[in-house]
Amino acid sequence: MIFDNSKAIYVQIADRLCDEILAGKYPEDCRIPSVREYAVLLEVNINTAVKSYDLLATEGIIYNRRGLGYFVTPGARETILETRKKDFMEHQLPELFRNMRLLGINIDEVSEKFRREQEMTKENPTE
Repeated sequence: MIFDNSKAIYVQIADRLCDEILAGKYPEDCRIPSVREYAVLLEVNINTAVKSYDLLATEGIIYNRRGLGYFVTPGARETILETRKKDFMEHQLPELFRNMRLLGINIDEVSEKFRREQEMTKENPTE
């Protein structure tokens, strides 16, 4: 995994786990890799991975079964979607609108581009 400097590595790791939950890799009540396994996989310090898991546990995305490891909390997918939609609507969308105004891009152009992207996704669902 390539990390960027825009946010803490442990947050990026938590985001990746959330992406995997959203993609269906880890369904509800499914065991996820141990902290150690995930740290090795991503080539990060185990303490960084621990911090990621603690963050997700605090947010109710994962839970720990003593002696068995971490599991995906029932409803985690919906929680992630709700949180990400809220963030998008409150932070990313206003920035997008600001850039559209600066660049003189109207909503019809964006709508047409979105429509074409949707069609491409239907034709090539793995991309």
